[in-house]
Amino acid sequence: MDLRKLKTLIDLVQNSGISELEISEGEERIRIAKHPAASTGTTVMMNAPQQAAAPLPAIAVPVEAAIPAEPDGHVLKAPMVGTFYRSGSPGAAAFVEVGAVVKEGDTLCIIEAMKLMNEIEADASGTIKRILVENGQPVEYGQPMFVIG
Repeated sequence: MDLRKLKTLIDLVQNSGISELEISEGEERIRIAKHPAASTGTTVMMNAPQQAAAPLPAIAVPVEAAIPAEPDGHVLKAPMVGTFYRSGSPGAAAFVEVGAVVKEGDTLCIIEAMKLMNEIEADASGTIKRILVENGQPVEYGQPMFVIG
């Protein structure tokens, strides 16, 4: 399923009075459930076609990622939902470290979404002031990842 469509469905559940939405497209099935006020998250479960009848694990997508204080500089936000990686492969050096000088278009990280590796480029030039996401951590659409000053 298209990531933009998935983001739209998540937004629909978050901004409406419904607590759960389930959609099937062909052999794909997506279930989005909004938890009561005690929880601040939305759970997205996706089942893809499988050869065996083993269930797929649920993917928890946090609704909000809090930044301790207002960052001083440009904030680069995640353009999609996925898993954040600081390097191109395990054991390889990170694309950038705090203090690195970057130009617009430089690769800062990779977000893996639906088994596709998406290189995320700097949308502004400057110095990396903060990296707000840990390697291997899931990110959501619009979540702050880097502060560029």
